[in-house]
Amino acid sequence: MKFPQPVSVQCLCFVDHPKYYDTCLKSAASFIIINKEVEERYGKTLLVCEQPFEAYLKIVEHFRPFVPATGMISETALIGENSIISPGVFIGHHVTIGKNCVIHPHVTIYDHTVIGDNVIVHAGTTLGADAFYYNSKRDRAVWYKKMKSCGRVILEDDVEIGANCCIDKGVTHDTIVGQGTKIDNLVQVGHDVVIGRNCIIAAQVGIAGATTIGNGVNLWGQVGVSKTLTIGDGASVLAQSGVPSSLAGGKTYFGYPAEEAGIKRRELVWIKRIPEIWEKVKNL
Repeated sequence: MKFPQPVSVQCLCFVDHPKYYDTCLKSAASFIIINKEVEERYGKTLLVCEQPFEAYLKIVEHFRPFVPATGMISETALIGENSIISPGVFIGHHVTIGKNCVIHPHVTIYDHTVIGDNVIVHAGTTLGADAFYYNSKRDRAVWYKKMKSCGRVILEDDVEIGANCCIDKGVTHDTIVGQGTKIDNLVQVGHDVVIGRNCIIAAQVGIAGATTIGNGVNLWGQVGVSKTLTIGDGASVLAQSGVPSSLAGGKTYFGYPAEEAGIKRRELVWIKRIPEIWEKVKNL
């Protein structure tokens, strides 16, 4: 399937806390919804209003309104030739599925999801659920207010998704799984995550929102990846490791916080020797 190529667009964002004014004003966005006039605009067009978050929600509701389903497969869905849709599959509005795909039983595909050619999605997986992303303010009765999602999930050609996985749609960007990537069972992929081509992601991996994973990356079982970081091309993260910050490509990592595996293993050897060393120090 041919996927749309990135184009130069003028972006809009919102900010409602002084802590983030500078970051937002220096971002790539051309238009900023903000709750205060500022002297230095950095060339941005400001849309000043009392409640920027509420304004953002209205924009999302206008361009991506919730439309209730009327059946298991929407009449607006496009399904390519030779693709197999198994019993119990739900396909929402404006979903596109390419050629020669296999969608196994009880998969849920939310609105606007795009699936390429030769894709396999195993039973019980959910594509395109809302982001776990909330606007937090403690001066109101309900502290956490939902950030509505207006992005999509895109699975490029030759992707395979295991059983009971959850891939959330983007909030303001698309969540993308690159061509040839294979994802095991019970994997959670957060909003706005971009996964490169030909990656291997093993069971029970969790990837938090807005993280970028390069091409040819391996994440082995139960790896946890924090938000808004980058893992470079060809990196491999060994099982049960935690990734709190960006990792360079072409290396193997282990532990928490994840470090180069050889260094981390030597650290563990020395940790095991601490009682022995302590006894020697006491007897000096």
